[in-house]
Amino acid sequence: MQTASLLHPVFCFSNRANKVDGWMKMKTSNLSPFLGRVSFTGKSQTCKFHIPVQRTRLFSIPSADDGHPSVSVSEENSDTNHAFNQEEESLLSKWSPPRYLWRGLSVFIMAGQVIIRILTGKVHWVNTLQQLERVGPRSVGVCLLTAAFVGMAFTIQFVREFTRLGLNRSVGGVLALAFSRELSPVVTSIVVAGRIGSAYAAELGTMQVSEQTDTLRVLGTNPVDYLVTPRVIASCIALPFLTLLCFTVGMASSALLADSVYGISINIILDSAQRALKSWDIISAMIKSMAFGGIISTVSCAWGVTTMGGAKGVGESTTSAVVISLVGIFIADFALSYCFFQGAGDALKNCV
Repeated sequence: MQTASLLHPVFCFSNRANKVDGWMKMKTSNLSPFLGRVSFTGKSQTCKFHIPVQRTRLFSIPSADDGHPSVSVSEENSDTNHAFNQEEESLLSKWSPPRYLWRGLSVFIMAGQVIIRILTGKVHWVNTLQQLERVGPRSVGVCLLTAAFVGMAFTIQFVREFTRLGLNRSVGGVLALAFSRELSPVVTSIVVAGRIGSAYAAELGTMQVSEQTDTLRVLGTNPVDYLVTPRVIASCIALPFLTLLCFTVGMASSALLADSVYGISINIILDSAQRALKSWDIISAMIKSMAFGGIISTVSCAWGVTTMGGAKGVGESTTSAVVISLVGIFIADFALSYCFFQGAGDALKNCV
């Protein structure tokens, strides 16, 4: 009779009755990787070999050689490491990055794609001209109106304080520096972000949820070439000119208010502004406006093409696109101002 026992980590067989030439007969399955040298000691032959800790099943099947049942061992696949890896993979497959994270990354990816398209000449010029008309001429009215009232509001504050100090001739220079360096580009960009940025996000968001962008891909047109790049180019070109117009209107409204209300001549205001301004002030304002236009259009388009959830998602994308654009404008304004204007300035010494 043959008996088999499984003691982890040693697997033993003993043969008490039958043996042929010092070897016992045994039928095994899937044990070849674990068999080593076999040795017998004494009258009771014992076979020992080490195997890893595994769950096994023993089967007794008839043997055609000697009529005694032989032992068949089958193994179950219970690799704990493999199970742990499967569990870890399932957890990773269920995890997804936060929406704001991959949306923020999409802005940088889209900006890189637009730059590559511009450098390689893959621009839809007809669509670009249409967007340029939309950003430029159709936005002039609201931009100029905003600049006029902002200029008059600042004039009230500056004139009141400077008149007490006897610095009436410095009012024009201070207003000119404030408008050229900060107010004109920032105010213009805020107006454009509210008017154009929200429209970009809403349009592209509606196209995304209605699968119109997928239709463009099926027709062989890249949405970045047809939708995004023209809007970015139009915003970067139109905003510097809008900034110049807003600067001009703001200074004109300030001079008219100072002359009509506070008795400071228009000639004094304009002469002071001419003495204080330098060409770099106007150039820096245009550079800022171009950067702000790129931020507004890129963020709005990226938020639009990543819209999900139907009409509600379109509304949320429009709101968040304007908010993120404004935050980006203020951050970029600080960074550019820090780079452009360092050290002590001497712009007002000529108009005191």
